[in-house]
Amino acid sequence: MEVAAEEPRAGARRCSSAEEAALEVSWVQGFSNKNFGFINNQTVCYPCGNYILFLDIETKKTTALQCQTGQVGAFAENGNSHVLAFSDRRLNPIIYIYTFPELTKLTELKGNAQLDYTLLALSFTGPYLASFSSIPEFILSIWNWQENILLCSESQPGVTATSMSFNPMNWQQLCLVDESNVTIWHIERNNDEHHLKQNPVELPDAQGSVSHHTDLFFPISYDEDPYYGPLLPVSAIAGLAGDEAETFVPRNYIKPLLHPTAHCWSATSEVYVGCKEGYVLAIDAETCGVSVLQQKPLPDHLRKISDVVSYVHKEVQRKKGDKPMDLQKPVLFGMAFCNEGLYTAGSEGILFFYQIKGLQYEMKIYADILQPISSLIFSPDYTVLLLVTDQGTLYTYKPAHSGEAVKLLDTCRSCFLAADFLPGNKYCVSVTISGEVQVWLLKDGTGLSKLNLNVQATAMACCPSSNSVAVGTKRGQIYFLDVTEAEAPRVVHRIFVSEFPVLSLHYDQSGQFLIARATQGHIFILDARPSKLFKVLGYVELAGEVLDLSVLSDFKSDLVEVVVLLNVAVVQRARLGTFCLSSALATDNDKYVNAHGMFNASAIKMKLCDLDYSLSSAVRLKDNTVYGYCTCAPFICKYRLSEENISEDSSVFLSEKRTPGNQLGSGFLCLSPNSRWLASAAKDGVLLIYDTFTMDILAQKHCHSHQGGGIRSVVFSLDGKFILVNGKNDGALVCLKWKKLKKTEVKEAASYWKSLLAILNKSTSNENAFLKSMAEWQFDPESKLGSLPEEKVKEAPLKSSNVEVTEEDGNITTLYSSGTIDMTWIGQKIKKVMKEETQRFGNQKKELEMEVEKLRETIQKMILENEQVPDTEKLEPQEFSLDIEEQEKAQAEAEQKVIMMRKEIEMENLANCYVQDVIKRECWDAMYVKGRTVKSFHTAHEVKNYPLKKRSKEELETLEKVLRLKKVETADVKVQRKVLRLSIIFLVLSKEEGEKAEVMAGDSASCCLIGSLSSQYGGDTSILYSQRDLHTREQKVNQIVLLKDIIYNLKTAFNKEFDKVARQKEQDIARVKERNLRIHEILAQLELQVEVWEPALTDDEMPERALTVQDSEIKAEKYLTQEEREKAEMLARLEMERQLAAMDNERLRALDDMMGGVLEVKKKDILKMDIPPPAFISKPEHVWTDEEKKKFRDYEKKVKELNKEKENYRMSLEDELEKLEASIQETTQNFDETVCKLSEKKVKLEMAIYQEELKIVNLVYALMLDEELGTRETGLHNFLMKKEKEKVKTARTIQMTKSKIKAYIDIYENAVVQEKNVESSFAREFADVPDNFLEELLQLYRQRPKTPVKETVLDTANPYGKCLGSAEDNKDALTLLMKAMDELDSPEHMPNGFDLSIWENFCLARRNKMESEEMVKWKSQTLAEMQAFLQRRVDDSGVIDSEIEDIFRELTWLREEKMKLQLNLTIQFLLKQGQVELENTEIPEYSDAILINKSVIEELNRNIMAQGEKKIASMMEYKDFSKGIFQLEWEHRKMRMQMEDLQQKARDIASLIISRDRQLLLNVPNYNSNVAHHISVMEQTLGIMDELHKKNVKNRQKKVQELEKCISLKEQENYELSLELKEMLVSTSERRHIFEAADTRHISEKVARQRYREILKQKHLRGLIKEEKEEFEILQAQVERLRSRLFPIL
Repeated sequence: MEVAAEEPRAGARRCSSAEEAALEVSWVQGFSNKNFGFINNQTVCYPCGNYILFLDIETKKTTALQCQTGQVGAFAENGNSHVLAFSDRRLNPIIYIYTFPELTKLTELKGNAQLDYTLLALSFTGPYLASFSSIPEFILSIWNWQENILLCSESQPGVTATSMSFNPMNWQQLCLVDESNVTIWHIERNNDEHHLKQNPVELPDAQGSVSHHTDLFFPISYDEDPYYGPLLPVSAIAGLAGDEAETFVPRNYIKPLLHPTAHCWSATSEVYVGCKEGYVLAIDAETCGVSVLQQKPLPDHLRKISDVVSYVHKEVQRKKGDKPMDLQKPVLFGMAFCNEGLYTAGSEGILFFYQIKGLQYEMKIYADILQPISSLIFSPDYTVLLLVTDQGTLYTYKPAHSGEAVKLLDTCRSCFLAADFLPGNKYCVSVTISGEVQVWLLKDGTGLSKLNLNVQATAMACCPSSNSVAVGTKRGQIYFLDVTEAEAPRVVHRIFVSEFPVLSLHYDQSGQFLIARATQGHIFILDARPSKLFKVLGYVELAGEVLDLSVLSDFKSDLVEVVVLLNVAVVQRARLGTFCLSSALATDNDKYVNAHGMFNASAIKMKLCDLDYSLSSAVRLKDNTVYGYCTCAPFICKYRLSEENISEDSSVFLSEKRTPGNQLGSGFLCLSPNSRWLASAAKDGVLLIYDTFTMDILAQKHCHSHQGGGIRSVVFSLDGKFILVNGKNDGALVCLKWKKLKKTEVKEAASYWKSLLAILNKSTSNENAFLKSMAEWQFDPESKLGSLPEEKVKEAPLKSSNVEVTEEDGNITTLYSSGTIDMTWIGQKIKKVMKEETQRFGNQKKELEMEVEKLRETIQKMILENEQVPDTEKLEPQEFSLDIEEQEKAQAEAEQKVIMMRKEIEMENLANCYVQDVIKRECWDAMYVKGRTVKSFHTAHEVKNYPLKKRSKEELETLEKVLRLKKVETADVKVQRKVLRLSIIFLVLSKEEGEKAEVMAGDSASCCLIGSLSSQYGGDTSILYSQRDLHTREQKVNQIVLLKDIIYNLKTAFNKEFDKVARQKEQDIARVKERNLRIHEILAQLELQVEVWEPALTDDEMPERALTVQDSEIKAEKYLTQEEREKAEMLARLEMERQLAAMDNERLRALDDMMGGVLEVKKKDILKMDIPPPAFISKPEHVWTDEEKKKFRDYEKKVKELNKEKENYRMSLEDELEKLEASIQETTQNFDETVCKLSEKKVKLEMAIYQEELKIVNLVYALMLDEELGTRETGLHNFLMKKEKEKVKTARTIQMTKSKIKAYIDIYENAVVQEKNVESSFAREFADVPDNFLEELLQLYRQRPKTPVKETVLDTANPYGKCLGSAEDNKDALTLLMKAMDELDSPEHMPNGFDLSIWENFCLARRNKMESEEMVKWKSQTLAEMQAFLQRRVDDSGVIDSEIEDIFRELTWLREEKMKLQLNLTIQFLLKQGQVELENTEIPEYSDAILINKSVIEELNRNIMAQGEKKIASMMEYKDFSKGIFQLEWEHRKMRMQMEDLQQKARDIASLIISRDRQLLLNVPNYNSNVAHHISVMEQTLGIMDELHKKNVKNRQKKVQELEKCISLKEQENYELSLELKEMLVSTSERRHIFEAADTRHISEKVARQRYREILKQKHLRGLIKEEKEEFEILQAQVERLRSRLFPIL
């Protein structure tokens, strides 16, 4: 074991004897299920904390190698070469390479990792190491650890790898596995260069089916629709153009794939991969092809047996409470390959064997260990298979013996919680967080036994007076273990002290008391002696959180002093409490505790004092010195306490001394038994030992690290020789011992130990004897306490009423009963107190019960009497409640519930109101025009308006901007057309005709090409672009804005008409209601019971009604408060009084009695009139008098007149009723017709709107398609840049490789020549040897020893025997070959009679020959590798070239499609509906037709007509010109005759001798004055010319100056241009070099050749056009000649 003692840190003081004190590691124990491996055939190694442990599987002895820089990170081993590699966990971690068993460091590898390495792997052959770093690099690196060289590396961003391994058959292949992917990396070698090539594996889907991968970025073909255009890849449709476009996969394309969990290599370079879904895959490392292995169908009898085994296994798992697992498809976490087949294991805990043949396998079960297996590892000789579980257990299985798996190591499955020494310092005990108790041999750390408590442990301590161990749990229980037999520990007792977790356990040195620290400030004192059954003596409750506790024994005064460190949050300081425990507390316990078991403060002498610093730990020495570890800074404070200054009142103590600790994070202190050494531990993992007298550092040890959480606990052995230190999260338990120590300190510790033994010997033997006699405490399997959650455990004291309680010597022992839960010790005390009080006050309780019974009977009689009295005298039921407080409490609770319910209802109403406000604001208030309906009166027609939102300011600004732009463009187009048209028709058409033609063309275009009926319904289509001119994106966007504006205007115009109709309906309803009033009056007068039709607006016509709630809509009764009810009753009473007062009116009653309530009879009341008969009408007629008869006749006459008037009035009323009904019917029918017309108009308007929306949809689709094409083009350009970079890189690699191969060929040829020279030199050197020896020497010269191989290769069990070696292996082979030559070089093989000196020269020559042959062989292999590398790069270059060519081809296609999209527009036509008759039934073919404007044809016709008129005018001019020729000839002859006459006259004059002067003299009347005038004129002319010359000179000088300035400016410009030219030349040369390096010459040449062919084709067409033009001109000249012959007059 290699462990180096560390020097103290900077700033720490060491005592004078520091050099004589040092700590060393005695042993290390722990478990880590991360990495395991065989370092040789007999030794297993694995990391644990800061150490790497080596376990001998035969002797089970463990050695350790410490990582000096902290916790061990990634780990790898090679059992063939006995080499291991590991990394540390720190910033910029380092990889260390060690050899075994020497444990010497070979090298250190420093890479670029910043935080941590996650995986390491060593190659099967050769000195190669693969490493994978974590965040932030994610770099895969390949190292040559012998030469400390980084060969190559590759970044894998975001990849979290789980496993990695080299191919044992070929170190140049590496398998990297993460949670969802498998990647095969090929390490390509080019002499001294190495390159990593990634080959991802396409895994099958979750159902195990292998599907072909579809390339979404480069689809096989593009489907092109003639209407919708091409269908582009999904990345272009999604708008992705960068790197995401290449990897984008839509959600519907994503299929769940298999998740790899384990892998291993086969002897045929295949990778077997186990998956989470139960499948086994076989991956070819060369082609990366995947095959799913299927289980071979079993025969019927074997299938039945397999089904039975599976059923039994599932039933066993179900009874255990585990999830049943499928044995046919197990989830594999470990795989190991051998010659026989494949071993696998997983969460089922079963070792399977797969015998694979082809793509089928037969599965067998070899072992079942009933624990989940995480990994399988074969030993280097393939004789032992190691099974690693998740629960801290190792098993070995020997396939050759086919037996059961043998347990090799049984450690913990969780981190260590605490450790302590048993009395005698022979054994030590540890406990884990999961409740596993282990017993270790202190001498070498051998694990003797393990006991699992199956509870979460929180504390542990060993008793000094007996071999008992106390374990505290999170549930508040304390388990007591008997460890008198170290090989078989057992639980003998358990106490449930409280419902609070036990934080720590402490024994005093005499072993008399056990102090348990719990939460909430509770400290329990127990009798630590087994003979007292670990009786709970009492507890102390302190105010505040207890941070730490230390115990000090005073044997002289027989007292135990307890020091408690409290955290008081109010004062932000630590509070120190001390109390004393005497032996009297155990003998006479009742005197010092109250009935609830709490100690009296006076009995334990409780004292408190405040300290000046906040501490995390404190210990006390015998001289009242207290050391505390400060939390705010890493230093140790020293306090001096005395009896005089410690009182019950709190006082603040100041520290006497502060010792810097130089440790990181919070820490704690631990005092040695003899109080001479103080241990300080913190989160940095460094243990410091101080001298308590001088506070100097005696020793320090970096046994844990801050990455593992630091140190959790430290404990000294009673003799001071050993120290147990366990980490917090690293799972390591370290036992330290003194390497060097002063003899005086050793003697002092030994003497203290002897004195302590003398005190404890007698009690220890007695207590151990009693402890052995105690029965083992039985775990009740039916008890539900172990499965209850923590919340239920806390409720246990309240529900455990059926617990059996027995008192034995004052101790309360809890026993399990079926289906019950333990009661805590405090709960038992409370129950006991209640029971005693019940027994003490039993008589008084019975008397009170009798009185209450009498009172109850009396109240019941009163209730019965109350029910019989009248309602006015009845009392409320609550009046009979005697418990007023309970009644008030119930009322308060009810009111509280009412208030809460009212608040909930108010909050719910508030939420509903908020939702209502949001809906109203977004759907009603935001609408500029609210949606409503108009319905007809008598038909089912209804018309809805268009709800519109008010256009935003941005929309209006955009519209205004587009309108301005369109106005400018329209004006510009008109001007251009006007100029062009005037130039064409200037000679033929007048300006008016041109305008007329323009108007006609515009009208025809508006009728044909607008594509909608918007202009007929108020839409201004003149602002739109022509559908034929929408070529640019801006025009299409502007057209969409204009179309939306037209739609908005159409809807607005319709809404105006709709509003008029809605107002008309309201007016008609008002008229109908007025007429209905008259109808009701007429019906009342006619006394007819006829239902009158009353029209009204519906809710659809008045949608605002939905925003208000009417009282009639509320079905529930309205809740009124008391005040509201009183107010309502008062208002109702006042209204009733008012009505009664109004009814009691004497004047109105009199008027009603006399005249029917009116002063004058109106005509409308005539039907109610009756003439009263005379009084004598009751008499017989024969007794009437004449006067009476006269009155009767008058009566009859009046009756007839009245009846006639009634009939006339009734008829008039009926006529009026008919007229009113007809008027109503006519009004409503007219409105219905209006609604019908409005409905028809809306249908047509909807058609126009849909037409405009269809335009918008087409434009939006065109814009979207254009954007997709642009996105695709951008993505292709990005991909092209990558490929060009790869091409440049590949070209450089090819160029460099070619040059290297060329140079290496020379080296190889030299080696071959040298080898031949060696052979020829042999003949020359031994030419003097006799012939009889020469032949024999030649045979010996060609003789070679057998090729030696390593032992691992010779193993027949090794499946990777014939593996591919590396260059370093070849060197080793040469060394072995030279060693094998020693036997051939021995004199025994020398020919008889041969000279020894010549034999030695011969042997040397033969060795040289062999070395030269091996050299040639190595160089040929290297040359072959280089040529293969070159060929692969050439192939890659060819692939890249083809990809680049495909990209260029697709880019050309995209440009053509974009051009086609811009030219091939989608135009919307309006076609007349109906049948069209055709003369020919065949439908014409329009596939190659084009759409042009009618104005183009008309313009062409006008041009043709203008050219014809020009031709006629030229012919007329030619005729007139021919007539003028004859006239000119006649005039010419006339003038020639006149010329001859004049010439004759001139000859006559010339014969006269007259000078010029004479002629002037003769002709001019005043000759002298004329001469003088001529002279003056000449002088003036000279003067003017002189001035003009001067002006010209000045102007020329100015021009010269300006030219000079221009020259200077031009020179400056030329200079700048020359600089730019130089830069352009440089960039041009760089581009030329890049172009040449990219080797795209053939592609550009191909494009150039294609372009050249197009130019030749165009040139040929131009030549044909020219020839046809010449032929046309010749034909036209012939026509002219024929015309002149036929029509000479013209």
